[in-house]
Amino acid sequence: MNAANTANTASQGQELAVIAEALYLINLMIVPGVGFLGIAWLWFTKRKTAPALARCHLDQVFFASLWAGLLLIVANAAIIFLGGYDTPYTWVVAILYFTTCHTTLIFFGALGLSRALSGKPYRFPLIGRPCDA
Repeated sequence: MNAANTANTASQGQELAVIAEALYLINLMIVPGVGFLGIAWLWFTKRKTAPALARCHLDQVFFASLWAGLLLIVANAAIIFLGGYDTPYTWVVAILYFTTCHTTLIFFGALGLSRALSGKPYRFPLIGRPCDA
């Protein structure tokens, strides 16, 4: 019975990790904001009781989403600083942001999802928090 309980907990942890990583990618690519609300809800409600694997992935996607929001604010501030949205600089900043920051965050999210699907912990490079998994 104990082995079955352990397997069930590991399965639940992997399922929650996959959901968290999928919500992260949904937030970045499909429905911005709504995906983050799902991540925030999971993080605030499940993080303390979640198995270590799920907690690791929840922490990674929550804080990576905060970083993504901060980078978006910085890109918008740069556009405003360079003259507003009616100048050619708008496209320069937007293209630089999407080809460097946004694409990198999506790539890291895809790596995180593949790690969650294989039941392994994942730490975002540079911005990731240490995991206890």
